[in-house]
Amino acid sequence: MENLGEAGGGFLIINLQTGKMVVSTDSQRSKETLRVIICGRVEGSRRMSNYHFLFDSKAALDKLPFSIEKNTDQPDSSTISDTAYHCFLTEKRRYIVTDAPDYECTQDLVTVASAAHLAVIFIDASKGICSETLHYSRIAALMGIQHLVLVIINKMGRVSYDEATFNTMVSDFLALTSSLEFPNLQAIPISCKESDNVLSINNNASWYKGPSLLDYLDTINISDNYERSAFRMQVRSVNQLDKHTREIGGQIIAGFIRTAETIRILPAGKQTYVKGMLIGLDEVDTAYTGDRVALTLVDEVNVTRGDVLVAADRPPEIADQFEANLLWMNKHSLVPGRQYLMKLACKEVTAIVTHIKYQKDMDTGAHLAANTLELNETARVNLSTSAPLVFERYGANRALGSFIVLDKLTQETVGVGMIDFALRRASNIHWQALELNKAARAEKKHQSPKCVWFTGLSGSGKSTIANLLEKRLHQENKHTYLLDGDNVRHGLNRDLGFTEADRVENIRRIAEVAKLMVDAGLIVLVSFISPFRSERRMARELFVEGEFIEVFVDTALDECERRDVKGLYAKARKGDLKNFTGIDSPYESPESPEVHIQTTDLPLENVIDPILKLLK
Repeated sequence: MENLGEAGGGFLIINLQTGKMVVSTDSQRSKETLRVIICGRVEGSRRMSNYHFLFDSKAALDKLPFSIEKNTDQPDSSTISDTAYHCFLTEKRRYIVTDAPDYECTQDLVTVASAAHLAVIFIDASKGICSETLHYSRIAALMGIQHLVLVIINKMGRVSYDEATFNTMVSDFLALTSSLEFPNLQAIPISCKESDNVLSINNNASWYKGPSLLDYLDTINISDNYERSAFRMQVRSVNQLDKHTREIGGQIIAGFIRTAETIRILPAGKQTYVKGMLIGLDEVDTAYTGDRVALTLVDEVNVTRGDVLVAADRPPEIADQFEANLLWMNKHSLVPGRQYLMKLACKEVTAIVTHIKYQKDMDTGAHLAANTLELNETARVNLSTSAPLVFERYGANRALGSFIVLDKLTQETVGVGMIDFALRRASNIHWQALELNKAARAEKKHQSPKCVWFTGLSGSGKSTIANLLEKRLHQENKHTYLLDGDNVRHGLNRDLGFTEADRVENIRRIAEVAKLMVDAGLIVLVSFISPFRSERRMARELFVEGEFIEVFVDTALDECERRDVKGLYAKARKGDLKNFTGIDSPYESPESPEVHIQTTDLPLENVIDPILKLLK
């Protein structure tokens, strides 16, 4: 056995018997790769990794310090702290093996598991199945790991290699994980201390007739074998070498590519040929899965970061609506309709969860109704993206089938998902070309269409100021319309309540209506509490630069309560009115509104002057 540690785009191979470095060859780099995640702890201590216990002989460890490399082939590996990837080579294939992070570190665990073909889960024979074992199993199932090796481990010696104990644990595990539906499962009794059944079969458990762990790994079939699938490459950089030549840098995530082969650039769809390839400083004729390469193309075609180069005769799909499995990893709830950033491969777009089909109970596998998602909950969801994405089903290609979700404001990773298929329901809907446009309608009205968006607490004076502004504009022969929060809830939004999810949908609908009114050439005034920055930002992004004017009507909470003629604050204080902004539901003040009005400081007749100045 040889130890293989990845370095840059190639491999450093060390023979553990001789301690000598071996030059990486095309035949070694093109070997089938099996990625393994090892879950649980062989010993109670963290001082030595599970990999050492499983795959290293004492002689080899005494002779050569083990080489540990951070493997940059793993998706989003920069987010994983203190995660070591151990690599080795057998006659059949090469292996990338990693110890799973703490099971409490869900984000790191999901990131590592997303790249694994197979999970090895340790169960202490003297202690039995624990919650940690089940958590690792659920994550493995969620991330689509096809093979699970159940290892009844240390300490088989402590139970005298008892066959009945082994069989009972296997039966219990199968019963507890029946809802996870692993396609393949192999149970192997081992002892790390004695190296029983790890590299070879030993006689301590003479009743066991199955393979050793390494024999099983060497014979397992990888059905989602990227190395033998069609060519796929993520574009990470484009450098202009001279007037007619550009260098396309990226990583091959599936298949292989040779010079002179035809490729297609997606999503644009242009075809061209590979002129030359570099790995590091070396020219090569063939590049394989995992290689970081720089290509030059025969034709001068447009390529940008985030594009995907693919085999011309076997392209993946392109879509902007998907059904996916989603794991939420943030303390703030996921709310359908709220805008997030979605990163798939090197492409980043705005995305909305349009519908939570069901939440999945990770203990029972039951499908539960849900309007939001909380920390560490998983669900089946429908997604809509702001631009088409090049993708493949997660089970076929994890790099083009998995994505992360980011908060638009903080850029924090809040979720991770796996695409199952594209939704085709919108494929036959197209924009209808109209002869009259916004400019023509606005010219007829002799005005510049705008959206003036008033936000503030209930009782802050939004409606009063919006009414005052509309009266002034009407006197000046301007064409306006006022959308007031209370009035709209009597009709268009009468089906919505006041939960966070309903508030998000409330603002989404009214923002779309305001956009249509601006397109009609109107000056539309919107008076809504609109408590969340993310939804106000979503509304702003519907309009072109300069069309959206945010007006923050800033009034202290105690003053709003004093003005409250409807008695709403009093009801909220008593607990009779739930989800009331400012009491038990938050209000996020605008950070940089175009107009900031503090109603306690200005006479009412002067508050609209700064808005009129912007409109003129």
